[in-house]
Parts: sequence; C-alpha cells; structure tokens
Amino acid sequence: MSQSFGRLIRDARKEKGYSQRDLAKRVGLDFTYLSKLENDRAEYPPKEEAIRQIAIQLDLDAEELIFLAGRFPERDEEVVRQNYRMLPVLFRRLKTDPDFAQEVSSMLGEPNLAEVENFVESVSEESED
Repeated sequence: MSQSFGRLIRDARKEKGYSQRDLAKRVGLDFTYLSKLENDRAEYPPKEEAIRQIAIQLDLDAEELIFLAGRFPERDEEVVRQNYRMLPVLFRRLKTDPDFAQEVSSMLGEPNLAEVENFVESVSEESED
C-alpha cells in the first residue's frame, strides 16, 4: 500500500511525541486543518511553505512531502510548464511499465547527468509518436 501525505505526517508527529496542537502551533496551521490533513480529508493541500515547515519539524524530506501532498515545488514549476506535453506519457508509462518505473527509481537514487538527459530524450521521442 502506498503512503499517504496524512498518514506520513501523523506517524512522524507521533514518533516525535507532538500533539496535533503542538505541531499545528509550530508550523502556523490551525489544529483542525492539521487533523483533516492527517486523516486525508482536507479539501486542499497546504501551501508549499507550510509543507516545508512540517517537514522541518518532523525531520522529513520536504521535496518528497510536497510531491506526496500533490504539489510541485515552486522551483520545479517552470520545468513542468516547459515539458507539459511529455508528463502524461511519463506518468502513464510509470503506471503501466514496472520495469521502466524501477529503472527510473534506480536512476534517481544516484542520478548522473548523462542518464537523466537520455531519459528525458527517450520520453520526448515517445510523446512525439
């Protein structure tokens, strides 16, 4: 089962020994909204800065938490806009091709520029087909 944003922050909060009110105060959120986030019932994800503050307080990776919340980090928005046509192809292939997903995952563990360039080029070619 994949991890949800809410479950991850709830588990990390409990591990740190914080109450919802403690964490909410530390990151500047209303505790009722934090409760909704933890239960995956919030109508919208928090802003990037709030996610980053949660990550700091809970010793989590901010970038991963931003993506798990369903957002793109602001610093990556331009890349997304520039490559919007290939993203559906990339996501579709990640969902349907486990070998490809594993290859991407292992490449991202220790990315090197040549591998990343080859990957982007191959996805671009597929989106043109």
